[in-house]
Amino acid sequence: MAVINSNQLRTVRIGFMPLTDCASLVMAAECGFDRQYGIRIVLSRETSWANLRDKLGSGALDAAHVLYGLMYGVQLGIGCQRQAMAVLMNLSRNGQAVTLSRALAEQGALDGPSLAQHMRDRPRSTTFAHTFPTGNHAMLLYYWLAAHGIDPLRQARALTVPPAQMVGSLREGMIDGFCAGEPWGQRAIDEGVGMTAVTSQQIWPDHPGKVLGTTAAFAASEPATCRAMIAAVLDASRWIEASTANKEQTATALAGSAYLNTGRQAIAARLAGQYDNGAGARWTDARALSFHGDGEVNFPYLSDGMWFMTQHKRWGLLREEPDYLGTAQAVNRIDLYRGAAEMTGTQLPASSMRSATLIDGVRWDGSDPRGYAGSFSIHQ
Repeated sequence: MAVINSNQLRTVRIGFMPLTDCASLVMAAECGFDRQYGIRIVLSRETSWANLRDKLGSGALDAAHVLYGLMYGVQLGIGCQRQAMAVLMNLSRNGQAVTLSRALAEQGALDGPSLAQHMRDRPRSTTFAHTFPTGNHAMLLYYWLAAHGIDPLRQARALTVPPAQMVGSLREGMIDGFCAGEPWGQRAIDEGVGMTAVTSQQIWPDHPGKVLGTTAAFAASEPATCRAMIAAVLDASRWIEASTANKEQTATALAGSAYLNTGRQAIAARLAGQYDNGAGARWTDARALSFHGDGEVNFPYLSDGMWFMTQHKRWGLLREEPDYLGTAQAVNRIDLYRGAAEMTGTQLPASSMRSATLIDGVRWDGSDPRGYAGSFSIHQ
């Protein structure tokens, strides 16, 4: 597979949100993995997912660290103008969390069952924040609440809040809890305003996280650039997980003012899988935030994209049933990923579908998305 001419580096503008799971993009640029494939990654820190979406759609950004569910929302025209999108690879899995306020914790709401009991005993408006209406955090939050008998749209109020504003919103009492990526769950604990009720890997073990996304038009016009981006990020992802020292170096880089601009320790602990829920429980998480996993993390599984569409349908964001498989085959560019995997010696899975059992005990494998979407007792 041809690499872009290294004597003439192609500058690639990639947007990101200040979250720990942008790490592989940051290290691809910081460590020079990008230049090995003839590109120069220029990173642009964005202030909200909506702003990032608009810049990606307009061409102000070539690609982005972006919510999986957001990409499918744009593809299907949910809350915005429909635009054909391309998921080039998965950047991460696991490593998000639902955080509840210290006030709720002091009243006994520490997890899903106790929160549900609290809401039954003290009927009042409970407000939860996520980061984008069609995004990963909204869908994981709703799934978790519903698994414990809480209708997230009828028995609670949902707000969209940028990740970096979650802790402040919790501190000011504007919200009772939130679902977001790190380091904001850990920051809430460090600042004494929240506690972790559940990690995202407890909701969906080894769930997909952010993706490297672009428009279908960019992928069609610059396939070599797309393969180079994927290859550089694959190398960076492998490097991050190669040693503890590399993870420590990554945490230091991420903490810098150009990226997350926050305390290093808030990043480093959960990046290393060391969890403290803020209510006395501490553990080493075997399913912590992961970036490579011998390529298992990075493959753009069709069933992952299909899951988000089933949840969009479940919660009334889609009125009609989409073509689940056909849409996933159009969006998830397995062909481009396969080319980059060959360039980097990254192993490919045997199938483009995978399965998991979520927190409610229901198995998802992509075989019957229509039936799955319609099977939930709590839905919009």
